[in-house]
Amino acid sequence: MASISIRNLVKRYGNYTVIPDLNLEIADHEFVVFVGPSGCGKSTLLRIIAGLEPISSGDLYIGDKRVNGVQAAQRDIAMVFQDYALYPHMRVYDNMSFALELRGTPKAEIDARVKRAAALLHIEPYLDRKPKELSGGQRQRVAMGRAIVRNPKAFLFDEPLSNLDAKLRGQVRAEIKALSQELKTTMVFVTHDQIEAMTMADRIVVLQSGTIQQYDTPETVYERPANQFVAGFIGSPAMNFFPVEWRDERPILSQGATMVPLDGETATRLRQAGSAVLGIRPEHFAVAADAADAVAINVKLVEPLGSDTLIHFDLAGVSAIARVDPSLRPKVGDRITLRSQPGKTHLFDASNGQVLR
Repeated sequence: MASISIRNLVKRYGNYTVIPDLNLEIADHEFVVFVGPSGCGKSTLLRIIAGLEPISSGDLYIGDKRVNGVQAAQRDIAMVFQDYALYPHMRVYDNMSFALELRGTPKAEIDARVKRAAALLHIEPYLDRKPKELSGGQRQRVAMGRAIVRNPKAFLFDEPLSNLDAKLRGQVRAEIKALSQELKTTMVFVTHDQIEAMTMADRIVVLQSGTIQQYDTPETVYERPANQFVAGFIGSPAMNFFPVEWRDERPILSQGATMVPLDGETATRLRQAGSAVLGIRPEHFAVAADAADAVAINVKLVEPLGSDTLIHFDLAGVSAIARVDPSLRPKVGDRITLRSQPGKTHLFDASNGQVLR
């Protein structure tokens, strides 16, 4: 088991810079998730750690060893790919044991490792089958088993759940999290799905254009986003954003000249900034009986989800969503009043998107 340290890493393809200058410390036994939109550099960064992509400049350490020039096969890291990458002509048992056989591992030890991994992943009944006889979820478990038997210093996962249906994604996601706790090894997981990131990670790396926007626990990234990009990317539905300014000693939604109630701390920050972008998560709206403590909106669309209801509306020229109790059943065209929950609003600098604390 080992920590991973990335220092002043730069990755270029010709004149195009994918990762401009990145520093990252992943602790031993930590489960870290790289998340961000397509093209943000997360898979490139994972492949650099694996040794599948060279570094343009900077340093990479696995444990105490600098591995810049070390070949992938010598880094003692196991990678699980999106497409499983199983040998179709081999049984599941042979797929899992193949790397150990190449190393010259004794047969008795190979057998013990394969059977232990199969038990962990609940695939013992499939050891004599070939990949084509398995479902997508079973194939992914075999791919994970092939990595586990090697007892690597770290596991790398490159969007391993993207080929699974929604139900299987949730099931395998929980199994990978349980495995990380069972094996107590360093794991790095790449996904574009922020729900996977929130539910699995000890810490999340939010990437944009090869730059780390925030690196923290899921709770902190969600509750205290470092900037407007993180706030908008993490959370589903996404955070609502409204241009807001301090005018005539009160907070006004700029485009519609609409008064918006703010708690004292947020109002103080807005008074100091003059103008900003106000962020409110859909679940942090509440239906208010008193219009003096709220803003009135017209319902554009209602999405009943069972556990809650999403209400779509326009406010000051901005399309927005509120997540409310399912007992509330407004109709399209109804007029209701909403207020933001105290302490749950966010202010961002209108020029650079950084949070205003």
